[in-house]
Formats: sequence, C-alpha cells, structure tokens
Amino acid sequence: MIDCSAGAVKVKIRRSRRARRYSLRVLTPAEGAVLTVPPRGTLAGARRFLYRHRDWLEERLADLPPPRIIAAGARIPLRGVRHRIAHRPDRRGTVWIENDGAEPVLAVAGGREHLPRRVVDYLKRQARRDIEAAVAKHAAKLRRRPTSVRLRDPRSRWGSCSAEGALSFSWRLVMAPSYVLDYLAAHEVAHLKEMNHGPRFWSLVERLCPKTAQAEAWLKQYGPTLHAVIAETGPRRAADPD
Repeated sequence: MIDCSAGAVKVKIRRSRRARRYSLRVLTPAEGAVLTVPPRGTLAGARRFLYRHRDWLEERLADLPPPRIIAAGARIPLRGVRHRIAHRPDRRGTVWIENDGAEPVLAVAGGREHLPRRVVDYLKRQARRDIEAAVAKHAAKLRRRPTSVRLRDPRSRWGSCSAEGALSFSWRLVMAPSYVLDYLAAHEVAHLKEMNHGPRFWSLVERLCPKTAQAEAWLKQYGPTLHAVIAETGPRRAADPD
C-alpha cells in the first residue's frame, strides 16, 4: 500500500528475471498497480522507486476513464458505433443487433445474470471474425502465414507476434472503429516479415494500412476507454513511467 491524495493504493510487488529496471504499471483504481523488481533489485530499492513515482501514480489513476459496466441500459461501442444493451428475457437466442430505433441495440436473451457473459462472448466472436479476416487479407499480400491467431485480454498490448509466427490480439479491438482493428492486424502481420520496428517495418505497415497514423492516434486517445468496458472487475490499463 502507498498513501496517495485520494487514499491508500494497493501495489503488488513482482520480481522478474527479465526485467532490467524497476517499473510501475497502473491497473485499476480497485486493483492499484504492479511494481516490477529486476533480479538484483531489493525491496528497499522498490520502495524508494515507488515513492519517487507517487505523483506519477496518482496522475495515471486520475486519468483512467470511468468504468462502463455491461448491463441492461448501458451503452458500449461495437466497431466504433455506440450500441445500447437491451435485455430481452422472453426472447430465444443469445445476442443480436436491432436497428429499428435512433441508435443500434445489442439485444440479449436469457436470464439477467447471464447478460454480461453473453455480451462479452458475443464481442469475442465478432472480434475473432474481424481479426481473422483482416489477418488473412494482409498475410495474403505478403505471402506469409501465421502459425496461429489468438484472442486475449492483455493489459498493455493490443497485439503481438511471437518468433514462431503466432499472432495474438486483444478482443477489445472489435469495439474500436474498423480501421483501428485493421491497422493492428497489418502491424502484427508485418512482423511476420520484419521482426523489428525499423524503417522498413513501418514502411511495410503503412503500405498495408494507409490509415496507420490515424489508427495510432485513435488508440492513444481512446484506447483506455476500451479497457473501461467491464463485466465484473475494474478496467485494465498499463503504462510505465519514463
């Protein structure tokens, strides 16, 4: 725990063999933060690092957007368009979209207690469909093929590419505008050819996705709002101080 102006904040200490320095990651107001300690680090050193960055920690926690709880009546984005969640307890099925009114509706059948899980499952199915299609499109252009495409819910990365060619993406990308998801797919597919972030890599990404700059700007400004959509626990976000 560390005392901040808004009250006590939980800080979990994690020792990492791969860490080269102390680092602090913000999780949520409820979960607090994680302080990573390098192999030769000490608890005393971690404590000093934490207190030196207390102001940074307070600022990051204050910057977190308010959570959007998945519940009937709430509004969440899907492909960049806000949808209102409506509970349809007397209808059969799971989740579907209705477009009869002024704004699209995400209709959810079944018991109210199952509504958050059904919405998240629906978003994940849509994310898999969109991401796999985008990956296939960009991979075909480069004549490369990933070994696998996986969906996860990371705290600090929207996507990744392993040395073996396995691609991973945040399912939350389906809530962003479609060009943002397309950019992340192009970014990770480009790593199948250029496993770096050098000039040739960025030239390749921009050739695959002309809206690279717009997508990066959108993620920087609005990315945390995607992590704020939650079913039961707090929003997820991660960052390291300089």
